[in-house]
Amino acid sequence: MTQVDILILSNGPGEVTTWVRPVVKALRQELGDDHSLVRISVVLSPCSNASGKEAAIALSYPEVDRVQGAEHFWQFLLWGKTFENWDWRSRGVVVFLGGDQIFPVVIGKKLGYRTVVYAEWEARWHNLIDRFGIMKPQVVARVPQKYAHKFTVVGDLMLEASGHSSLVIGHLSLANDKGQMTNDIDASTASYKVGQKTELIGLLPGSKAAKLAQGVPLTLVIAEYIHAKRPQTRFVIPVAPTLDLPTLASFADPQKNSIAEIFGCGGASLIVPEDAKGKALLKTATGLTVELWQENPAYHLLSQCCICLTTVGANTAELGALGVPMIVLLPTQQLDAMRSWDGLPGLLANLPVVGTPFAKVINWSFLRFVRRKGLLAWPNIWAQEEIVPELMGKLQPQEIGEMVLDFLAHPEKLDDMRAKLRNIRGESGAAQKIATLVREEIDKF
Repeated sequence: MTQVDILILSNGPGEVTTWVRPVVKALRQELGDDHSLVRISVVLSPCSNASGKEAAIALSYPEVDRVQGAEHFWQFLLWGKTFENWDWRSRGVVVFLGGDQIFPVVIGKKLGYRTVVYAEWEARWHNLIDRFGIMKPQVVARVPQKYAHKFTVVGDLMLEASGHSSLVIGHLSLANDKGQMTNDIDASTASYKVGQKTELIGLLPGSKAAKLAQGVPLTLVIAEYIHAKRPQTRFVIPVAPTLDLPTLASFADPQKNSIAEIFGCGGASLIVPEDAKGKALLKTATGLTVELWQENPAYHLLSQCCICLTTVGANTAELGALGVPMIVLLPTQQLDAMRSWDGLPGLLANLPVVGTPFAKVINWSFLRFVRRKGLLAWPNIWAQEEIVPELMGKLQPQEIGEMVLDFLAHPEKLDDMRAKLRNIRGESGAAQKIATLVREEIDKF
């Protein structure tokens, strides 16, 4: 093979971890591991959900040769030059894995490269893109027949991502009520044992301050309520890779997070084990311990959860792809949450005197809009019906706790949710099929 460049276009944290990771692995398997012949570059575009660490995560993948962060994207899009003035080979393929589908059109033309787009639900620019890898056949139904030959059903990249996780669930240690670490999992059966079968519940409060301020105390109080009535339950927080433990713990401290008192959260302390093999914990005022799982991605861990409590966002897509039942929480107790918004609304909400009234108006308008629009969780958007419960408003921990207890007492309801989640996703093996499309495009030079 002559020298070739593969340029991956992506954007947010979900795409970088769940789409880019498996695709670059598959590309190396398909095209070889000789970096002097096949060079893989990742260019990130701006994303409202970005943490700023996406470039470092992408660069950590051994298959990737170089990465440019989102802050330099517009210069590259407009002028075709990267911040570090990268050189480009004469043959190459632009692979779209997140962002706006116009980006590969523009960049592909500038570099003279072929273009391959992964499209979950909608494909655009049919006449200007060379190949589309789509999740489901339904995407082709909205495409003019003369472009149908460009489309290949590759399946669900999210499922592929979960299959590449290297975590071993048998090594998970859960804490008992005294904060002592216990090996509660039989590695051979992957079943939890603490006298009776342990029920593992995942808590996903978010990764940004605006969500964490409400999500952390709310989910901790819900966990306390559930555990008091069902002591076999254990709880774990898969910590976002962009979040450090002291920051996470600060949102459970009423002295540092005034919102915690609104939910009746008595606080939680961070326990970091001296043994590097141990897991950090949050220990609440009632003595409940919640394990903090820092390995990422945590797909094998999440797959063992009987149910998860999550905020809106990419978490719902990952849980949906894994077929994990969930309850999606959008609390609105923090009336001034929009002060953390970007753009004009955030600026107006922070103005002296008028800021708070404006925030109240925005909050009221936002609630009316989302209630009318509905379907905030990705699985529900995919299915166009509420498969997983979406709870929005001034949420009360006890009411949500009772909902979770009802699910646990009626496992057939959880089984039904799992089945529906699995039915709305595509087949596995998408990464390898995308790599095959890239190979076919390279061969056309």
